[in-house]
Amino acid sequence: MIKKDIENRLIDFSVDISEWIIRLPRHPTVFHLKDQIIRSSTSAALNYGEAQSAESKRDFIHKINIVMKELRETKINLEMISRLEMSMDNTKINALISENDQLLAIFFRTLQTAKSNLRKAED
Repeated sequence: MIKKDIENRLIDFSVDISEWIIRLPRHPTVFHLKDQIIRSSTSAALNYGEAQSAESKRDFIHKINIVMKELRETKINLEMISRLEMSMDNTKINALISENDQLLAIFFRTLQTAKSNLRKAED
């Protein structure tokens, strides 16, 4: 149940970002950041799906690390767009940054647990 909840949060997060960026102004810098943020936010969700069918505990840890990498990239993109002051709705970008932070915290804890379980299994 929890795995599906996290998966749905990642999917909702990607969709929210996709819907939000459509409303951003047309500007060369924003075009570039739009492409980047779509790739990184959707990649986080897709890699989480891959982690669910990991071939080993080490493979799971590797894939969760990729999820975190993509979420960090998404956060930096959100911060850059926010600082460019091209977002017309600061409430929305702040909510996206908050959700990104919450997802990173979840995956940080997931990673710690997975690494601990791996160490126990190897002892």
